Amino acid sequence: MATAEPLQSAAEQAPALDLTERTDLVPIFIMGKKYDVPSTLTIQKALEYAGYQLIRGCGCRGGICGACATVYRMPGSPKIHVGLACQTLVQPNMYLTMVPFFPANRAVYNIEEMKPDTHALLKVYPELTKCMGCNTCTKSCPMELDVMEYISAALRGDLERTAELSMSCVMCGICASRCPAELGQYHIAILCRRLTARHLRPKAAHVAEMVERVESGRYEEPLRQLMTADLDTLRKLYVEREMEPHTADEMWQPQETRFL
Repeated sequence: MATAEPLQSAAEQAPALDLTERTDLVPIFIMGKKYDVPSTLTIQKALEYAGYQLIRGCGCRGGICGACATVYRMPGSPKIHVGLACQTLVQPNMYLTMVPFFPANRAVYNIEEMKPDTHALLKVYPELTKCMGCNTCTKSCPMELDVMEYISAALRGDLERTAELSMSCVMCGICASRCPAELGQYHIAILCRRLTARHLRPKAAHVAEMVERVESGRYEEPLRQLMTADLDTLRKLYVEREMEPHTADEMWQPQETRFL
């Protein structure tokens, strides 16, 4: 999950506050040390409230980047809980332990040389056949994906179905941390998406057109102008930029088309 470094305590960073009338503080434990934090905070915000500086794993703060997977226990329960720190609210006496990431097997392969079938998947991820169908991965997914179903589709050789069902995966690794068969579901899923895009889906004509524009040097001069502009010019360009209307259709274009 998010890696954090302790700074000064919250009391040392700001003038002393009178918290005697606050009734919304709950105790939590971060790496064994007790802190009182507001009950309305997420784990991520509670870390900062307690005086920690988040130095990695805190990109989007909204459950999309998947970098803040965290592990915690609750008092009186033998269960290890997992969740995204940016989504999970603190609970009284929760015990947090921070880890950089959940390790999972990630194969090395050449997508150009692979065939889009089950044999190719099993060659690089033989543990795929160990899936027990227990559905623990699905239950633990913070994005509410049907992880077990896309793993089953991969076993059947239906790579396109796997790609479709796993498209919203944020690669947090929580599914792998809970899997009794020790699969790296999210790595298997991204391989299926890559195989689908490279071998099963037709090439997108608009992508080829854009690559041709880039290689022709069309954008070199505008980019050079931006790179050499002073701060005031960049601010002016940003403030005066033409915004796409919320009601615009997919064919909308700005008046200035040299960057298209």
